Amino acid sequence: MSPTLIGVLGIVILVLVIFTRMPVAYVMTLVGFAGFSVLVSGKAGLQLLARDFYEVYSSYGLTIIPLFIFMGQIAFNAGISSRLYDSAHKFVGSYRGGLATATVCACTGFGAVCGSSPATAATMATVGLPEMKRYGYGDELAAGSVAAGGGLGMLMPPSVVLIVYGILTEQSIGKLFVAGIVPAIYMTIWFALAVWVYCLLYPQQGPAGAKYSWAERFASLFGTLETLAVFVLVMGGLFLGAFTPTEAGAVGAGAVTLVALARRQLSWAGFVKSVYETLRTSCMVLLLVAGAVIFGHFLAVTRIPFNLAHWVTALNLPDYGVVALIVLVYLVGGCFIDALALIMLTIPIFYPIITDLGYDPVWFGIIIVLVTQMGVITPPVGINVYVVSGIAQDIPLEKIFTGVLPFLAALIVGTALLVAFPQIVLWLPNLMY
Repeated sequence: MSPTLIGVLGIVILVLVIFTRMPVAYVMTLVGFAGFSVLVSGKAGLQLLARDFYEVYSSYGLTIIPLFIFMGQIAFNAGISSRLYDSAHKFVGSYRGGLATATVCACTGFGAVCGSSPATAATMATVGLPEMKRYGYGDELAAGSVAAGGGLGMLMPPSVVLIVYGILTEQSIGKLFVAGIVPAIYMTIWFALAVWVYCLLYPQQGPAGAKYSWAERFASLFGTLETLAVFVLVMGGLFLGAFTPTEAGAVGAGAVTLVALARRQLSWAGFVKSVYETLRTSCMVLLLVAGAVIFGHFLAVTRIPFNLAHWVTALNLPDYGVVALIVLVYLVGGCFIDALALIMLTIPIFYPIITDLGYDPVWFGIIIVLVTQMGVITPPVGINVYVVSGIAQDIPLEKIFTGVLPFLAALIVGTALLVAFPQIVLWLPNLMY
């Protein structure tokens, strides 16, 4: 049996086992180890397992992951997310569908201190859903805006997905963070447009809320100053080269903790919960990284990435046709596999193709995040939908999936424009770097 055939068989086994709900990190590790052992030797497979796990867990660069996750957890338990929502609500909540738009805006703001899609969705579901239901919003729009808006946490820096992409492709994490800012704001506008159109078609889904004076609106901004200050501190330090991405994570985590203590809004129980959730999430992400590295080494031995690149080149498709094909793979794959796991599985295959075609790796990273963002709200996986469903147990799952459809359409149109006009993504990082 040829190495390529063994590689294809390994990928098929990987996909089949993932459908059994076995954790993706374990599946990638086991299939990668078994495949490498068959192709090389059992001893080499054991050496690969030990070396890759040691290198991942002893990597200084990966310390950025728990630091930014800890920053998001402290922000959540200190009530920063609640103040963000309150400010957005007072500015746009008086318009039809305004509370849903406020939720999307708050998701973008919270993504600036969190970087995790499920965490953002869980936070906004806890804060925003009761408010929207209190003002008579339909279940579809209320739950859909939370689930879809949570996906903006994947794009707005600091993004865990962008961190992992930067590590896997050896791209500047700071540059990736800068590149994510404009697309995050851009997609927020598209989501607001989706809410507006949806409320035109179904007015009962988003009735207008209470009106606030401009004095009350501007007063609410004082509750968000710390979020802005932390964002400026972290991103400004990266722009100016004052500290590395890892140091930026430490500064951000320390700054959010100091803000929480100064406001006297972080209890001991909240701090312990933040540490526990940080430990749990960080272990999950690092295990995924280790599993992806092992599986990537197995794929390299099978030469599948090189053969696939040669096959795509032989199709004689125009460059945009190749990109469209890759985007389609991510769109379909995101329906079945978690976004982080999907990126780790596919980057070793598609990244060489993209670089060979001359596309900018930073632009490609943003496009991948946008496409996999669709996966967190599409069945059957749709992790954000299940997060919202777990919190709002009185809303049927099918209603949440119905509610995300306008936002999915906005994602598709918005991403297509970024593919057609890459300078929308690249002008800010090119300006800053």
